[in-house]
Amino acid sequence: MRILLTGANGQLGHELRRWLAPLGSLVACTRADCDLERPDQLREVIRRVAPALIVNPAAYTAVDRAESEPTRAAAVNRDAVVVLADEAKRIGATIIHYSTDYVFDGTKAGWYGEDDAPAPLGVYGRTKWEGEAALRASGVPHLILRTSWVVGTHGANFARTMLRLASTQATLRVVADQTGAPTSTPLIAEVTAALVRRWTSDDADRFPFGTFHLAAAGETSWHDYARFVLAEAGLDPARVHPITTAEYPTAAHRPANSRLDTTRLRSTFGIALPAWSEGVREVVRALRMQ
Repeated sequence: MRILLTGANGQLGHELRRWLAPLGSLVACTRADCDLERPDQLREVIRRVAPALIVNPAAYTAVDRAESEPTRAAAVNRDAVVVLADEAKRIGATIIHYSTDYVFDGTKAGWYGEDDAPAPLGVYGRTKWEGEAALRASGVPHLILRTSWVVGTHGANFARTMLRLASTQATLRVVADQTGAPTSTPLIAEVTAALVRRWTSDDADRFPFGTFHLAAAGETSWHDYARFVLAEAGLDPARVHPITTAEYPTAAHRPANSRLDTTRLRSTFGIALPAWSEGVREVVRALRMQ
């Protein structure tokens, strides 16, 4: 089986390379090889590779910058997905695509399920939702995996930022009124590989395609997350001071509640999802060794 992976040098793509390589003939494309802002190049790559499976972690994820670059965000998060779906339909390929808690507005009191109505607060969330909708409308067999607060050892992320700031600042002020589950790239990649193995072993007509929430178990705030990162690094967590969202204005609004209900994924595929702290602990350990 030939697998095409986009965004192979991104935070998640970097980890997916390792987990997907044993599952088939993997063609891992970086932005230099396959720029999602260049639809003609994207089509040419897909037609040349002719994959049975397209795995698409590539995305425009600069949440605040998206507010001033809506056209670029839409080109990557929506328009490129249309191209992927068109080409996949032409060659009979399946798509695994990743989305985000930002498709919701965060006002729900409980955990968000896959069927809750989207209500994105900004350009990033809106364009990711539009990409989801385009993929569903295409009729191509697909999995959409929504995740939250992604963290890994490659690329920029919250844990790395906290460790960097802690090396130069005596105190850190971190938002305490937004809740979610930090989800490690190794966990996302491992679950993805498990789903691919299930797909290749199932009868195509029986495989449960659709949208699933994939996030680590439990919940925390950015503030408590930062305290955990510092403690795991052997630093004083008391250096992290809580503030409100209002005290830390940003160009894009963030959902106050990013908790994703993963019941559908766990019950459909029999997958156990570890506590968020387990993945973050491993990431911090790896970051300290870099």
